[in-house]
Amino acid sequence: MVTTQNADSVLRSYYLDVIAEQLDKSANPFLAAIKKTTADVWGRDVRKTVRFGLSGGIGAGTEDGALPKTNGTNYAQFVSTLKNLYGTIEISDKAIRASASNEGAFVDLLNDEMEALVKSSSYNFGRMLFGDGSGKLATVSSVSDGNVMDSVQNLAEGMVVDVYSSANTLKTAAVTVTSVDREGKKITLSDGTLAANDYLVVQNSKDLEITGLKAIFAPTGTLYGVDKASHSWLKPYTKDSFGDLSENALQAAIDAVEENGGGKINFIVCSWGVRRALLEALSALRKTDAVTIAGGFTALSFGGVPVVADRFCPAGTMYLLNTDDFALHQLCDWQWLEGEDGKVLKQIPGKPVYTATLVKYAELLCYRPCGQGCLTGVTEK
Repeated sequence: MVTTQNADSVLRSYYLDVIAEQLDKSANPFLAAIKKTTADVWGRDVRKTVRFGLSGGIGAGTEDGALPKTNGTNYAQFVSTLKNLYGTIEISDKAIRASASNEGAFVDLLNDEMEALVKSSSYNFGRMLFGDGSGKLATVSSVSDGNVMDSVQNLAEGMVVDVYSSANTLKTAAVTVTSVDREGKKITLSDGTLAANDYLVVQNSKDLEITGLKAIFAPTGTLYGVDKASHSWLKPYTKDSFGDLSENALQAAIDAVEENGGGKINFIVCSWGVRRALLEALSALRKTDAVTIAGGFTALSFGGVPVVADRFCPAGTMYLLNTDDFALHQLCDWQWLEGEDGKVLKQIPGKPVYTATLVKYAELLCYRPCGQGCLTGVTEK
């Protein structure tokens, strides 16, 4: 007979490993390509000492002359707070009782909840990889003809969001996105009124998300507590208004990144339209090879470098990355949040509903920003 006790046991012993595997390796090609580690985690923070530049104690000289003056290796310490990532499921008491005598029906119920959790968590985590940590999803452009947003790329029906004014003041908390008009870039919310320049953030997530590519490629400010203005190696290679994509132009950009940072580009991620442009350019040369990469994803190959399109990559943008310079530092892998009684499936106070919460404490670090590149303004097809 199905009970909350054996349901709790199934969530812990069976579903956890499956979910963790899917979220770590199958959720996003870029995430699957970078390593996950518990190293350099100290309490609530990640503290990583990185080396930059060259040691100065080298040189040529005469047969009996002075040896090169010693000069220590250059180090900097990255410090960033582990971000708290959550995903929840809910199962009503009625649903549990209805399937109490039918284990197959209960398994179907749990499978459906787990699939929804993985889908939502993958969407949210994939989106954060391209963000700046602020959690901002979109900004209101106009309300004269509906709620017109600057972009709906990061929005989907069912998302629960907070609305902030342009002055960064919370206006409406925990409202649901009920519809998204992607062609017209319009949305409808379950409650509240929007005004021009308001912006949306995933509920309770303002300035609490992982440090994504947008923050790493920001031209100014600080990165992991280190000022970019006084550390040129924190600035990646960027080229704006790139224009038409060709094999030679892309190779020239890759060469520039590798010359600038001294590394090797081994992963390219771009928008859908940019990938179509690259496919068109390579098709003319009959060079449309495909490769299988980590996580089982299939990617277009450019000179042996996998090229993947991601729904959250900004339009007209291509990132040239060395995944060896990235790591997801985590306190632990995905785990169920346990109560004082050790149970993961708990009743919501005052409601005939049980809930379980998946949690991970992690932060994305890029050890060598100067070894990465970004092309914007690429002509899409």
